[in-house]
Amino acid sequence: MKQLKLALRQIKYENTAFWRNPPAAFFTFIFPLIFLVLFNAIFGDDEIPIENGVVSGSNFYIPSILALSVISASYTNLAMTLTDSRDSGILKKIRGTPLSPWAFMVGKILFTTFVSLLLVVIVLICGVLFYNVSLPNDSLIVFITALLIGTITFSCLGIAITTVIRNADAAPAIVNASILPLFFISDIFIPQTLAPQWIKTLADIFPVKPFVVTLQSSFNPFDTRVVFETQDLATMGIWFLVGLIISLRYFSWEPRR
Repeated sequence: MKQLKLALRQIKYENTAFWRNPPAAFFTFIFPLIFLVLFNAIFGDDEIPIENGVVSGSNFYIPSILALSVISASYTNLAMTLTDSRDSGILKKIRGTPLSPWAFMVGKILFTTFVSLLLVVIVLICGVLFYNVSLPNDSLIVFITALLIGTITFSCLGIAITTVIRNADAAPAIVNASILPLFFISDIFIPQTLAPQWIKTLADIFPVKPFVVTLQSSFNPFDTRVVFETQDLATMGIWFLVGLIISLRYFSWEPRR
């Protein structure tokens, strides 16, 4: 119970630290909205084929930008902030306090989940108000569960990627290089309906596409089934375990030289 209270206090600390850095907070929220506006301005009126029918570009890009928002908050931001804290010696000092490692990480991940859900709400409000996108009422369970699974999975991967980052200066390059190519082949930036089969097969191996596809299915007006695709769940589950194992085995609390 003591460690649980410390984890909850860590969430409060993360929240305070986050909002005391206005530029970082601003770009965390504005980054997905920029893509939302740009893609809808360019492709919003296009007809994009999906399972069982055709939808507007806006209906396609809202779930895609939702996935981008969650991944940016739980993978990109978490990896960069942890690397910066490690290099500045903050993580080393935390190891000497009563705050246990698991309570610290749980606090980090729960706050990341809070930021992700806040981003989701903002994007959904913009989609409903400005792009006439309907909320996934019939598949709300799939939608919420996918968001939680995605946040936890990419948080673990965000912690895991820090094990190959030598210092904070290298963090932006390594983190972005590891995730940006997947955005282009996983139905986030570009619909993959006409992509070569080897691109589609490659995308299926990584967790981004299964996450995006699950969110898109919850917005599919032609499919009201409240089900998960077993293959998508299995792929995300495998990557969650990969991230968890690497994090437990190789995560460093001390600066690397």
